Amino acid sequence: MKLPPPFPVDEFRSRLAALRAEMAERQVDLLIVDQFEHVQYFGGHWPTAAMYQALLITLDDEPVAVIRALDAPVFSEMSWLTDCVAIGDSDNPLKVVADTILSRGFGASAIGLERDSHFLTVNRALELQTLLPDAKMVDFSGAMWEMRQVKSPLELACLEVAAEICDRAAAQGFNAALAGVNEREVLAAITVEALRSGADNAGFGVVVSGPRSAALHGELGHRTLAKGDILHVEMVPQFRGYGSRMMRPKSIGEPTDEQMQVAETMIQIQDEQFRAMKPGAEAKEVDRILREGILAAGLRDSYTNVTGYTLGLLSVPRGTDFTRAFLPDSDWQLQKNQVFHMYTLAGGMAFSETIVVTPGGGKRLTKIERRLFC
Repeated sequence: MKLPPPFPVDEFRSRLAALRAEMAERQVDLLIVDQFEHVQYFGGHWPTAAMYQALLITLDDEPVAVIRALDAPVFSEMSWLTDCVAIGDSDNPLKVVADTILSRGFGASAIGLERDSHFLTVNRALELQTLLPDAKMVDFSGAMWEMRQVKSPLELACLEVAAEICDRAAAQGFNAALAGVNEREVLAAITVEALRSGADNAGFGVVVSGPRSAALHGELGHRTLAKGDILHVEMVPQFRGYGSRMMRPKSIGEPTDEQMQVAETMIQIQDEQFRAMKPGAEAKEVDRILREGILAAGLRDSYTNVTGYTLGLLSVPRGTDFTRAFLPDSDWQLQKNQVFHMYTLAGGMAFSETIVVTPGGGKRLTKIERRLFC
């Protein structure tokens, strides 16, 4: 497997320039970035969730990372930035952030807050306002999520590596999935191959079987596979923080004719959906192809879940990115080089792919065969 090069400083500078243009448009002098994906996207380093940490970005100066002192070596290794302020474990991290802003002369400025950040709790936002009484707090929600929608060539390369890990690890899991084998042995085979192939996250897949095969988010059990089971596998590996996903079913023993027919119908309808995923396509129309197709084929009585959602850079505490999701009322258009996890499920089976939007339609980054394995 050929790995892409690290992100160059020029790519980070380009991202920063686009962000500063948005800051200027919103009349923000200093932006407090604390959502982990955004810290990594603009700063190149991952904070840890042990305490509040932030990246402070102004319109002109080099961004300042306010980080846990224990993480300083990781910051030095990963980030393209050099200016950082350390937080001791006995310090109040919100006060360190506020003091840094005051010391840099922005105490009475317009300060942007990620009010949709998972790390800026209500208490933290109120404390920042108390610590910076002369500042004007400006809501910066949504902007950075939108900026990350269209992927650069290097981001696509990272997603391609993650997709190849999906393929390799799932194949090893299916090889291990035989009657008499515990579900955990299947996940162990998946995990070993994912690590060998370059995955950098801890959880690589979901494995459920038999009566629970339709539980897409089911917890790993202790079940032993038996003939007649459907094994559900969802791969969720990440490479450099970029996650690709893929779902496939395997029949333990020969599948029934009905199961084969259901699987083939699902795949045909989903392939039609993929072909429609071109720049400018209406998301609700892309959704309609699969949603109405599955219902018209009688494979489900109702269809309440999304048929796809955003893929890209992802970090705790989020497990999924619904910045863009495919629903009947999704009022947005697809753009070239957006990447999505497109999925469908029926009859205890699920199929999904990592799809990039291209002028020729949705292109699969996950390449494993689209079929009910047996």
